Amino acid sequence: MVPAPTPGPGERRRRGAARSPRPPPAGCGRRRRDGGGGVSWTRRRLLRAAGVVALGAGAGCDRLPPELLPVPRPPPLPRGPFAVPEGAGVGLLRHVLDRLSFGPRPEDYGRARALGDDDEEAAERFIEEQLHPEGLDDPHADYALRRLEALDDPPGMLFEYQPEVLLDELTRGTLLRAVWSRRQLLEVMVRFWSDHFNVDASKGDCKWLKAHDDREVIRRHALGSFPELLRASALSPAMLWYLDGRQNRRRDAEERPNENYARELLELHTLGVDGGYDQRDVMEVARCLTGWTVRSEQLFGKGRVEFRRDWHDDGEKVVLGRRIPAGLGEQDLERVLEIVALHPSTARHLATKLCRRFIADQPPADAVGAVADAFLASGGALRPTLRTLFRTPAFRHPAQRRSKLKRPFRFVVSALRATAARTDGGRALEHALLRMGQAPFQCPTPDGYPDEAGPWLGTLLWRWHLAADLALNRLPGSRVDAAALRRGLGGVEGLLSHLFGRRPKAEERAALASDDAAELLALALASPAFQRH
Repeated sequence: MVPAPTPGPGERRRRGAARSPRPPPAGCGRRRRDGGGGVSWTRRRLLRAAGVVALGAGAGCDRLPPELLPVPRPPPLPRGPFAVPEGAGVGLLRHVLDRLSFGPRPEDYGRARALGDDDEEAAERFIEEQLHPEGLDDPHADYALRRLEALDDPPGMLFEYQPEVLLDELTRGTLLRAVWSRRQLLEVMVRFWSDHFNVDASKGDCKWLKAHDDREVIRRHALGSFPELLRASALSPAMLWYLDGRQNRRRDAEERPNENYARELLELHTLGVDGGYDQRDVMEVARCLTGWTVRSEQLFGKGRVEFRRDWHDDGEKVVLGRRIPAGLGEQDLERVLEIVALHPSTARHLATKLCRRFIADQPPADAVGAVADAFLASGGALRPTLRTLFRTPAFRHPAQRRSKLKRPFRFVVSALRATAARTDGGRALEHALLRMGQAPFQCPTPDGYPDEAGPWLGTLLWRWHLAADLALNRLPGSRVDAAALRRGLGGVEGLLSHLFGRRPKAEERAALASDDAAELLALALASPAFQRH
């Protein structure tokens, strides 16, 4: 077996070389923490179902909980013929589809093209549609997620599960949403913020609390307000566990506050490493944040955040030259966040990362400046900030189209979407991502997975394996009808145009020549053209 790729000396991470995430234990079906096997009945589901049966035995099926209703049929998938790009180069609309989503499904290009009279108008309307996902119905994602009950549970109830079961559901839900959801920009931004506010689900109680963090912090605020997102992250039980904020206390003059979260708040989450702060600012922020902890008692209170006044350093602090008076207690946290959330250095740091994600590994300075200005002008509102980014000349320039190497998660999801695969989002996909080094929620360093091409160049062999396994239906839990896909796209030319975002070149046609639909699809998914977006 070929070993998982390891970053070379020039690719070492800020906190040491990125190591391959840890694979979850084998054979962990949906079990309670007491080790019982069988059907996935948690206490909540059991009590709910029993109560309904006892109180409404004579009621119709429409009053029963989902656990007792007949299994619904999946929504029908669109059938061809599907429209495909016809130009020799990647057009603006296809570029927008590539960057604002995890790659188009067969029906997506035609549906987006119908939004306007030309590429420009269609692209603008697609962008606005994606910036307001609440207006999009999502039947396929809803159906795919119907059995993942833990994704909706409060923190206290999450401790009923085996941690590997929670990670399995969280990873499966992430993959299923990315594959099936029409709210693609939301899913792309969820992955962006998951890296920005990274929490390794293997640490301590993060095993149970990350599911709540994903729902209430990342997903709830992914397209909302950055100051609100920052505050939600600062008070997230998972983040307090991951960066040791729960242990940050100063009960007397001799006790030194824990600086871990304060340092990452300034360096990673807001100002950036060159953001103009120093070690004294780190220490002062740590003092401001003393006293916040996570309850550890059993039953439903476990995992909740509380403020301990007796653990708090209530003296005067000075953060980035701004005085915070003594005696404010828990309001110290609010003052710190007010200082850093809309700081010019935060605006530039976030703008650089957003432009790196959506434009280029080395984003142009004029685009970064425009996005930073929009961020500050909007008070940290993410929709107008992103709208400005998508209208920059740098984002729309033809040179940026198909210029970014897909990270492993994007490659896997884009392959599933492009092939209209039916997938359960299960262990086979998680293990493929483990081999490529980008399994969700398993990045060990607080800066998240890297967003440049370099660290991922060593994953190409695993990509070829995945392409072949998917196209030839050797990937457990996922099925592709390669022949039907080719027919729906109008033959080989249409299939390659759909996968590459443009008409195939003569040398690509020659290299990918095959009469077998599955073999052709495998070769196309493994080709250099499909590795970029």
